[in-house]
Amino acid sequence: MTLFIKNANVLNGQGQLESTHVWVESGKIKAIFPGTTSIDEILVTAEDKQITQIDASGKLLTPGLIDMHVHLREPGFEHKETIATGTQAAAKGGFTTIACMPNTKPVTDKPEVVQLVLDKAAQANGVKVLPYAAITYNELGRELTDFAALKQAGAIGFTDDGVGVQNAQMMKDAMALAASMDMPVIAHCEDDSLVVGAAVAESEFARKHGLKGIPNESEAIHVGRDILLAEATGVHYHVCHVSTEQSIRLIRMAKSIGINVTAEVCPHHLILSSEDIPGLDANWKMNPPLRSPRDVEACIAALEDGTLDMIVTDHAPHSAEEKAKGMELAPFGITGFETAFPLLYTQFVKTGRWSLEMLVQRMTADPARVFRLESGRLEKNAPADLTLIDLEEERAVDPADFASKGKNTPFTGWKLQGWPTMTIVDGQVVWSQEVITPSA
Repeated sequence: MTLFIKNANVLNGQGQLESTHVWVESGKIKAIFPGTTSIDEILVTAEDKQITQIDASGKLLTPGLIDMHVHLREPGFEHKETIATGTQAAAKGGFTTIACMPNTKPVTDKPEVVQLVLDKAAQANGVKVLPYAAITYNELGRELTDFAALKQAGAIGFTDDGVGVQNAQMMKDAMALAASMDMPVIAHCEDDSLVVGAAVAESEFARKHGLKGIPNESEAIHVGRDILLAEATGVHYHVCHVSTEQSIRLIRMAKSIGINVTAEVCPHHLILSSEDIPGLDANWKMNPPLRSPRDVEACIAALEDGTLDMIVTDHAPHSAEEKAKGMELAPFGITGFETAFPLLYTQFVKTGRWSLEMLVQRMTADPARVFRLESGRLEKNAPADLTLIDLEEERAVDPADFASKGKNTPFTGWKLQGWPTMTIVDGQVVWSQEVITPSA
């Protein structure tokens, strides 16, 4: 498909919006023209007359959004999500590249499971799926997986996400092996001895409802331990879904002395605190849990100063029946793909706290930089992974409209602006709010 995207608003090097035309051919950005350039003059030089023109007037064009922490559930939990429904939800949220976690059934701990994920993704709608592989077999923390075979199969890093690696020697061995292969270790940081039977953060909400609380130190203990192990081994160590002020303090220190540590944060940990939980609704149950307002502010400030490198969704769909079991028994997790950008745009850009440029960078260029991806750029010869966003459209979050099987969100009814309207991967429109018809 040859695309000509005309009259788009694109962020320039000074963070300002400029009218721009973008020519896409053979999956790449072939040329970028100032909006003042005559469209007729551009089209008359086209060698391929079968061009699909997209009028992006009034809309923001960004590099395709990148989400380096998602759960697609397949294989094994297809009642929650499939790779087909998950990638469709990602596309609807403006994401062109996503990285899926290995806590599937079977766990993604063998090359054939990595291949299954890649094959299923190839059969889906075109969103790029990058699979992580498990650090230990069955994520039990007892035996390292075959890192070399998993890398050869297409895994992009190693993580036991969903559980923390409890044994320090096991984690050190994993880091040393990953470092020898120039591969990252991505860590879910949680000390199990502090969290068994807990459902929410230690907070007034937990005390009021008689729930065991998850303390901040359960996360920070592993962050601190792993930073020391990363320093010893030289591995690229990436911290999952940071949620506490203590963890941020440790990451900031590690970066200041040159340890190769990067980190991510989720929209819900930037917007919600334990004080916002309205009652025993398990759509507010997630791991890490919603922390204190102080932790929320620490996460926001750390994202602003670069201590936290990127935004991820931790998209974690569950069935309505599972979430109906209540705060103590329901599984952890909320969906994230289809609300991420409008939530952050409305809460931070519209209020003036962030620039639009910063938000886009943390969802595109920064994850691409950290994980050495080709995407995340809107420039000539870059992959034509692109997202169109209507910054003026306002509507309420309605889970019934989600493409994801998971409807589990605490944001139902929130009125948001900044909704994606089209997602393009390698020059192909993989999702559009409106029907796109080729034009001669």
